[in-house]
Amino acid sequence: RFHFIFILLASTKTLVQFLRFHHISTATNRRRSELHSLVGMMRITQMNKFKPLTSSIETLSHRFLQRCSVSGTAKGKGKVKPGQTLKRSKITVKKGQQVPDPSATKGSRKGQLEQMIDDCLQAKAPVRVLKPKERAREAEREKMGLISEARKQEIAYFKKTTKSKAEDEDLSGLIGPKGLDLITLGIVDSDKIPKYDLTVEDGRKLAKEYSRVLMRKHRARQAAETGLLKCKKEAIEALPESLREAAMVPDLAPFPVNRFMATLTPPIEGYIEKINEAAKRQSSMICIWWVRLILAAE
Repeated sequence: RFHFIFILLASTKTLVQFLRFHHISTATNRRRSELHSLVGMMRITQMNKFKPLTSSIETLSHRFLQRCSVSGTAKGKGKVKPGQTLKRSKITVKKGQQVPDPSATKGSRKGQLEQMIDDCLQAKAPVRVLKPKERAREAEREKMGLISEARKQEIAYFKKTTKSKAEDEDLSGLIGPKGLDLITLGIVDSDKIPKYDLTVEDGRKLAKEYSRVLMRKHRARQAAETGLLKCKKEAIEALPESLREAAMVPDLAPFPVNRFMATLTPPIEGYIEKINEAAKRQSSMICIWWVRLILAAE
């Protein structure tokens, strides 16, 4: 009996030692695997630092790829069978209707671009370069009443340019803004405005003469200002001590409000009143237009 108890105790002791050793070995293995995984993660993060951005994008791109095939219809059957030729879609047009323009079905941007390209390719020169013999032949044809299409386009272009030049010349005679100029307000008569026909040489001569006049005026004004400052300095020195100290203090009073701004030309009588009347008339017309618009909307 004692022998059996001794054997049982020895076996339990060895079993406990074995279980303890197994627990220690499993714990160390677990720690070793955790350490190994941690080192692996650190290596991956260090490698990712040196990788370019495109590689990470390429690795993520596979998630957005279509992995399964999609059928052609909702029922799951494709309409087009393998080996069958594709048919063009035809636009049915009823009788009496116009055939739709194929360029209109495209985007507006594309249609505009194609139109611009066609205009550039088919554009004709505004002034044709012809030899003297061809010019003489064309003049003879015009006398007979035969005018080519190119000559008609050239004549129309010249008429258009002369018309635009005439309009620019008419607008250049305005004195002031459009609608509030002196001619429209009736202050200045357009017929009394002198018109000068000058050449380039005459303009250069007048510009030189005007520069001489301006230089004379500038020198005279400079001499007058220096004389005025000299007289002012002498007058201040001639004053007694108390008045001299008061005269040296600058006057910082504001500019009088009841005086108009300085102008280069003498003021025109009634110009401000005319402008105010025109502004009131324009504002009243705008108010009437708004009232009509509101009534029409109601």
